[in-house]
Amino acid sequence: MRTKRISALVCAGFMAGTAVLAGSVSATAQTGAPARAAAADRAEDIRERLESLPGMKVTSVKDVDGYPLYSLTYRQPVDHDAPGAGTFTQRLTLWHKATDKPTVLYTGGYTLASNTTALTKLIDANQVSVEHRYFEESRPSGAAGDDWSKMTVEQEAADEHRITRALRTIEKGKWLGTGASKGGMTATYHERFYPKDLDAVVAFVAPNDANNKDDSGYERFFKTVGTRACRDALNAVQREMLVRRDALLPQFEADAKAEGQTFEETLGTADRAYEFAVLDQVWNFWQSGTAADCATVPDAKKATDEELYGWSKKHGFSVYQDEDLGTHGTGPYYRQAATQLGWADLTFKHLKGVRHYPDIYQPNSVLPAAMRGTYSNKAIAGVDHWVKTKGERMMFVYGQNDPWSAEKFTPSHRDSHRYVVPGANHGASIAKLPAKQQAEAVATIKRWADVK
Repeated sequence: MRTKRISALVCAGFMAGTAVLAGSVSATAQTGAPARAAAADRAEDIRERLESLPGMKVTSVKDVDGYPLYSLTYRQPVDHDAPGAGTFTQRLTLWHKATDKPTVLYTGGYTLASNTTALTKLIDANQVSVEHRYFEESRPSGAAGDDWSKMTVEQEAADEHRITRALRTIEKGKWLGTGASKGGMTATYHERFYPKDLDAVVAFVAPNDANNKDDSGYERFFKTVGTRACRDALNAVQREMLVRRDALLPQFEADAKAEGQTFEETLGTADRAYEFAVLDQVWNFWQSGTAADCATVPDAKKATDEELYGWSKKHGFSVYQDEDLGTHGTGPYYRQAATQLGWADLTFKHLKGVRHYPDIYQPNSVLPAAMRGTYSNKAIAGVDHWVKTKGERMMFVYGQNDPWSAEKFTPSHRDSHRYVVPGANHGASIAKLPAKQQAEAVATIKRWADVK
């Protein structure tokens, strides 16, 4: 399941792909970039050009590392198939260096990201960052904001298509899309539905649940990741957390009360929330941790209640609560997972006999009733086929020990590539690849961006 500060049902979005590629920032960026690209092509001229775009508004401008960062809103149709049926404003930013430099289109897949990506630094690019529709301030007002049927991968791809088309009238260099986790998925969907918008896509740890009924890839991952001893120890702790439910649930309830956590609108009860958090433990351990953390796993049978609960709280026990799961939290992600993106419906065979809620591990469980939906894999299966057969200039980077990387995109042979970072978790990046593969990936990206 993940997200909880990047737990299981959700993807990280901003965890991966943001590390600087060691030694790969261009020489131009390091030497002052000729009068900061002639005062960033004159910041006021760029502002005027932005404000001349229909539907675009500059809300603020500030200096970031010597270049202007424009905070923007853009008027979008709520439904691109019926553009006259209402609009909303989508948040984005433009970090502008020069009109002839490449531009990186970055989507975190959630709220508006504030970081500069490794890809931007690598090719010394402008960067456009986009907030995903229905997250935070990029949500329609009134009844339209409660119509979750318009939160689809196709609608978001259309949002980004309009943004790209508008801003390419200003930024004339190559355009590369990127994102990590859900952001990598979003960049891939954009490329599939509008393949002429971007010159290339670099997606980090982007899950690809093309067949939600087949979770064999995830099951295989948890049978093979790390060592047998570590897997057995983690499974034993997870089981013991449920075996000792009666002893540990009061501590869970006390912690929830102290931290202002409630469960009535989503999971329903503290007992259900406790079980859900336990089910997520092992996934989160590998998502955010490394094999080195295996040494910290306690002996499940010998550990005291305090030791078992205390270790779990620090290693993957992530609480899903009403306060984080509504319309202004991570709820929009779970809505997408429930209707299009899919989820890992693990069997948890080692937990047989100690689960109270056998059907709880799915995204609708953590959603308010009004946000729940019915799943269809039509769009995602179509994207998967297109990437395999028709995608061009696409790069996917995954982590060997990342559960989200268990079901991957398979790129075509059309100048496209896939790399798996040995031992890496959901923070896999090009900087962590073996030297030869890193050099290959960097050279490919620079060729795509038309930079030295």
